[in-house]
Amino acid sequence: MANVKEMMTNFQKLDKFEGMDFRRWQKKIHFLLTSLGVAYVLTSPKPLEEGNETLDTTSKRNKWENDDYICRGHILNCMFNELFDVYQFHKSSKLLWAELESKYMADDASSKKFIVRKFNNFKMIDSRPVMEQFHEIQRILGSFRQHNITLDETFIVSSIIDKLPSSWKDFSNALKHKKDDINLEGLASHIRIEEEIRAQEGQKDVNPSSSTINVVEDAKSNERKRRNYSNKNKGKKPKVGSDGQKSQACWVCGKPGHFEKYYTIWKKKMSNKKALGGKGGSSQSQDKQG
Repeated sequence: MANVKEMMTNFQKLDKFEGMDFRRWQKKIHFLLTSLGVAYVLTSPKPLEEGNETLDTTSKRNKWENDDYICRGHILNCMFNELFDVYQFHKSSKLLWAELESKYMADDASSKKFIVRKFNNFKMIDSRPVMEQFHEIQRILGSFRQHNITLDETFIVSSIIDKLPSSWKDFSNALKHKKDDINLEGLASHIRIEEEIRAQEGQKDVNPSSSTINVVEDAKSNERKRRNYSNKNKGKKPKVGSDGQKSQACWVCGKPGHFEKYYTIWKKKMSNKKALGGKGGSSQSQDKQG
């Protein structure tokens, strides 16, 4: 027989029964009673007392009575106080167990319709993570098994695909047109991958790449330079040199001899000139070409 410390530890792990989800609670309490080695009293009758019984027979009867007491105590202690007060006067675990089944199994029959309706009416929404809602559906399907409700897996998978959010319409249609059947595990994998891809694309939209930021910043900087130069030289006439060229400085590089719209060409020619070691004509002639 298990010691008192072990029994109390197992007892504390169980949720108190409050009149709902009897099948789940019944399985949990039966696991505990089995681990304690006393669940047999729920199905085995009490050994009868005989006139000339042996010591072994007496020992078995005493053990059964002790195990029945432990079993009944655990069942009652795993109930809320209101239910404990109702069922505490049953003399044996077997009678207590039978009455609980008689009452709450019938109540569970009506809850079957509620669970089926809950599954049928479930519709995923865009404002919540899809995998989180998928796990919620899985919990409902777990209740199906507790109530011995069996559904074809293909039907379940098809129903869940129809419950995906409206923004997943293309994804849903792609799954429906697959030639091979998908099981629940495969569906979960497809949904998880799709949601991760959507999350990554959403992050790119919110946080553009650094190269894009640099291009935008450079454009803004050049525009500021253009405005500052225009304001500074507003109303001024460009100076004209002896060669007839406008000697006013370029707003981009600040050097005279060319206009800002020819800056790129001018810069390229200056680079080529340096690469050739100063060959290729005078600076003045190149400026004129720019």
